[in-house]
Amino acid sequence: MVMQSIPRSSDRRPMRLTVKSRVRSRLVFVDLIDLSEGGCKIRGKAGFADVGDLVTIKVAGINAPLGSIAWIEGGIAGVAFEGAMHPAVIDHLCEGGSPAEEGLRQRRVL
Repeated sequence: MVMQSIPRSSDRRPMRLTVKSRVRSRLVFVDLIDLSEGGCKIRGKAGFADVGDLVTIKVAGINAPLGSIAWIEGGIAGVAFEGAMHPAVIDHLCEGGSPAEEGLRQRRVL
């Protein structure tokens, strides 16, 4: 699949977080690679999801909108949100969520 062919309604913001997620009602921890108002890119173990699976993601105590797996390439998957994540929430998460977390690049967030 050529990922450049997938239209995006908003800019992706790079992230480096391990987050709690549910796919097929199973709890899984995935790496959040990027985030936008309409979706995100995640990395999990190969086979952690299939195209069309519903997925929930919780980042720093904030629930992202319900999403579905739009594409998978190896262990990386694109998630399309059913709703939109507010830009201010994305800004908050990209800034580390709190002053004590600023400057952290890789962290586990539940």
